[in-house]
Order: sequence, then structure tokens, then C-alpha cells
Amino acid sequence: MEHIWPVEDSMLGIPTSEPPEPKQTSLINKFFDSPNIGFAVVDSHLCYIAINEALASMHAMTVEAHLGQRVRDVLGEAAGEVEPILRRVLLTGDPLYVEFTAKLPTRAENRRWLGNCFPIRDSQNKVVQVGAVVVETNVPPVMVDTSVAKLAANKLRLESLLDHASLLMATLEFNDLLPAISEFVHNLLDPDFASLALYDKNAHHLNVQELDLPRHEKLASRDETVPAADPPYGSTFLHGEIKFYDRDTLASSDSHLLRRLREAGIQRFCILPLITRNGTLGTLNLGSKKKSVYDFDDIAFLRKMAVQIAIAIDNAGAYRQIKELTEKLNKERLYLQDEVRFDHRFEEIIGESESLRRVLGQVETVAPSDASVLILGETGTGKELIARAIHRLSSRTDGNFIKLNCAAIPTGLLESELFGHEKGAFTGALTQKVGRLELADKGTLFLDEVGEIPLELQPKLLRVLQDHEFERLGGNRTIKVDIRLVAATNRDLAKSVSRHEFRSDLFYRLHVFPVRVPPLRDRVRDIPLLVRYFVQKFSKRLNKHIEHIPAEAMNALQTWMWPGNVRELENFIERSVILSQGSTLSVPLAELRIEYDGPQMDSTLESLEREHILRVLRETGGVIAGLHGAASRLGMKRTTLQSRMQKLGITREEYQN
Repeated sequence: MEHIWPVEDSMLGIPTSEPPEPKQTSLINKFFDSPNIGFAVVDSHLCYIAINEALASMHAMTVEAHLGQRVRDVLGEAAGEVEPILRRVLLTGDPLYVEFTAKLPTRAENRRWLGNCFPIRDSQNKVVQVGAVVVETNVPPVMVDTSVAKLAANKLRLESLLDHASLLMATLEFNDLLPAISEFVHNLLDPDFASLALYDKNAHHLNVQELDLPRHEKLASRDETVPAADPPYGSTFLHGEIKFYDRDTLASSDSHLLRRLREAGIQRFCILPLITRNGTLGTLNLGSKKKSVYDFDDIAFLRKMAVQIAIAIDNAGAYRQIKELTEKLNKERLYLQDEVRFDHRFEEIIGESESLRRVLGQVETVAPSDASVLILGETGTGKELIARAIHRLSSRTDGNFIKLNCAAIPTGLLESELFGHEKGAFTGALTQKVGRLELADKGTLFLDEVGEIPLELQPKLLRVLQDHEFERLGGNRTIKVDIRLVAATNRDLAKSVSRHEFRSDLFYRLHVFPVRVPPLRDRVRDIPLLVRYFVQKFSKRLNKHIEHIPAEAMNALQTWMWPGNVRELENFIERSVILSQGSTLSVPLAELRIEYDGPQMDSTLESLEREHILRVLRETGGVIAGLHGAASRLGMKRTTLQSRMQKLGITREEYQN
């Protein structure tokens, strides 16, 4: 081939965006009737669907013999010049003027040809056919510079490779990649057989899958799995060698695949490595029923084509990994995005309500000192978490955090647990025991339910707080300790003091810095965060995957009074996760609607409800309706809330002061 020029549609008189007009149709008919000008139309598979007598005569064949035949079946070796031109017109939609020299199977010598190739579009403006107007010239073959023609043909071939590769690279989904590779290989080479042998790192073998080529039936009866080192793919995959097989080597091979291909009429077979910067991915395997293809002159082009396929497979693999990681992160984000952990210092404390923030502010204030802290609050509010936060923020963070639940140990053993004992101090004291006070030296001692300490032990504890010394039970040696005491109770110690159930001097020593943890009913804003945190916690523990929490359930959880506070909520969510069968949390709402018997309980619940509504009204500035109003916060209709306020006797003065 010597020259290729883009041409305007007006040069041909053939439209490319609309059906032919009558005068243009007449021009096409003149091409068909012309005795000297050849004319043909091929489809997207490069098969003749129309040809005039002039061009059929140039090929020394009848018109009928052309129809349905591929260009390469008619033109033979000359198809190597023509097919890249036709495919480029199909791909780009741009007409081309061509000039080339080739020898037809029916001719004994090379002939020179001039032609116009133009796209033919359907009603959606898609190129579906290519028309060609061809003239055979009388220039002697000796005047043709074959080297220039060959260079031009190679250039066109590479340009076609790049054009088709750009479409292949745009395919990132693995499900779409094999069809795209099939079309890529078909458009560039139109082989009779093509397959991929891709390496599976986990199984250490090659998965061989035949490509679905247009106009070709699959020759291999099934896809297969073969060891990576086995022939015919082994040497190519392991060493990067390009392997060529002809008819004789196919017949003499021990490979079942090669014998099947030989029996199916394949006379030329080529195996190419798919190499990327990440290593060899596998092999591309091509077969043809023609002898004069895939020879050593084609190695450079075949290698470039294999590189493009390898890059496309590598890109699709990377895209799949990124997509899987993204999906995983999105699923984890369903839980993590709502876990409000103020910072690493309060990583175990979930919530963002104003009342909780006030408590954490107090913790930050008192933690750096060595002052005793008394944590007050109802059972289940998380007093131990506050104690741990105080320890972590103090200068004793590297020391031990020792806890002792004073209500969980019998009175007779509490002194031994707290102070320790010597061997033989009492019946059963067979060895010396170190008490919690010694273990907490240079650290923090947390006494939970401190109000349950018997009166007879309270003076000994007071001495430790004042003098930092004590004796073990049954011993006479004074032991010095440096501890910081954090105590917690759900009792009203002031009342216990007035009833002489708790020593006043110990109370004042403990009550240096009181911190009151709010009940969950005063932290309605934190309930959704706690629910999602507990759902995540128990889903992982129970190996379940829960993504959705029904809005009705969340509203019910926010309106419940939670007498057991966070501990009750935690246990309730654990039960809900156990009951859940799918990805939606199954909340036993009936358990939140238990009717309490007795006027005293009704009165208590009514007063709690009244306090809760008043608190929410104060937080919303007295606004009842609207998205951020009290009714929305409480999960009620505006009219329902107003009716409830009237029943409970709530006045405007109570929540607007």
C-alpha cells in the first residue's frame, strides 16, 4: 500500500448519517451497472453482502459466489492489505481513499488498485456496513515500490491496533472483559480459534477459556484447568516464549487440546505470553485454518496485541480489587460512621449528647489531679467507663487500674479482698494473699458500689485515704501505698449518712469531686449511636451481618424510659441480634410495651415521663412541631404530644424559664 487519505463524503456522493437520497441511490445504482468500476458492500464481519459484476470479474468469480463469503476467503493474501482498511472505517466512521498493490488467488501477478472505502450507517447513525468503489489500474508491477507499500500496510495495521485497544482499555468489569477481548481479537486477526489461559495464584494452575468469536463455532468442547507447567502453555507462561505450531506439529503433539484443534481443521496455532509489570498473567492462544498466518514476520504485531490484552486484564483485576475494597469499606462505614468517639481518650464511651459532654468535661478537669472522685448515677449508666477514662487521662495511666465491686463479695471476704491477709489469718488462709490496695499501688483503685461497704470496714478504708497505709488481715506490718481512689455508687450516700449507714468522714473524703452520670432517658440523642454500636459489637460476636435498623424500632427505642439504662439497652440489643435472621435487625418491640401493675409504678412512670418531656422541651427551646421540634425528637405526632402535656399538667412556664 502506498497512500491512504481521508476523503469527504461529497467526493463519493454517499451519505454517512442519513439514508441515501434518490439521486444518491441512483449514483450507487450506476456503480453497480458500471462495466469498469468495481463496487461492493461488506457487513461488520467483513462478509460480502453486495457486489457488482465488474468487481466480481476482477476477482474471476461470479457475483453469487461472493455473497456471504468473508473478504479473506475471496482475496486470500491480499486480504492482509484490505481488511485493516475496512475495519478502520467500521471503527472510526471516517471514509478512506486507498491505493495498494496485491495479488489475488486467481491472478498470477501483482496488480495495482485504487479505491474509496466509506461507512454506511443505520437509522441510529451507527456504522454497520462499509462500501467500496474499486478501480484496477494498468501500471506495471515493476513500478510499485513494495517496501513502501509494506511499511504503509504495517502502519495502518498498528493504527488499527491502537484504535481497537482504546475501546478494550475502557472495559473494566470482568464480566464484560472476555466479550471485549473476543471482539478485539476478531477485529484485528479474525482467527478461527482463540482462547485465554489465565493463571490462578491460589490454585497454581491455568484456567483455559475459549473466546466466543463471531461467525465461528467453538472448537474446544469445554473450558479446562491445567497445571501451569504443562504443555502446550507451560513454556510460554513460565519463560515468555512465543510458540508456533503448524499442521504437522499439531498432529504429532501429545496435547489433547492440540489434537482436538488439528481434528477441527486448525493448521496454524500460536501461543503468546500475557506479560505486564506485575508478572505473566497467562497466555493468549490463536488458531487459524489457513497455513500462511502467524509466522515470524507477525511476531512484533502479535506481541503488541498480547500486551494490550494483558494490560486490559491487569486493569480489570485492579479495578475489581478496588471495587471489592470499596464495597467492604462502605459496609463497615454503615457502623463506623455513627460511632461518635470524642477522641482516643474516650474511645469506649459512645455518645454526643450535651449531658454526656458535660460529664466528659468534668473528667478532663479532674483526671490530672490525684483527688478522689465519687461517680454517682443509676445502675447501668456506665460508671466504670468513666472511672477508666479518669485513669487513662491521669499521670497514673501506666500503673494498674484495679477494680473491686463491693456489693459482689460477701462481707466476711471483703476485708481480705481489699487489704489482703497473711497465712493463717483465718481458717482456710493457707497462703499469704496480696489485696487490691497493694495491687493498685502507683495506680488507681476503683471501688464500685462503695455504699455497700460494711460500717466496720469503713474506718480502715478512711485510714488508707488519709495516711496511705494499712496492715493485712492477720498481720502487724504496715504497708505503704500510693493510690488514687475512684468510687462509684447508685445509692444516695447523703441519705445513708443521715441514717447512720455510712460514715460521714468517709463520705466527705470520697465526695471531693463528685461526677454524676446522666441516665439514658436524659441522653435520647445518644440512643441511635449506642444501638448501632451494640449491633456491630454483637453481630461480629455472633457472626451475623446486620445492615438495617427499622425506623419504627429506632423510634420505639428512643421513646422507652430505659430504667436499666445503657446496660439494659445493651442486653436488649444483644437479644435482638440473636433473634435477627437476615440483614435487618429484628427488635422485639412488644417487650418495650409491658404494662406495669400497681398505682405506685404507674405514678413513678408517669413522673419519669413528665420529666423526660420537660427536658426535651427545654432542649428544643419550647418548639413542639417541625423537624427539630420536641414531637419529632420524642417520636410522636404534634397533637399526641400536646395531649400528653395536657394530661401530665405541663405548663409553658415550666419549660421556658
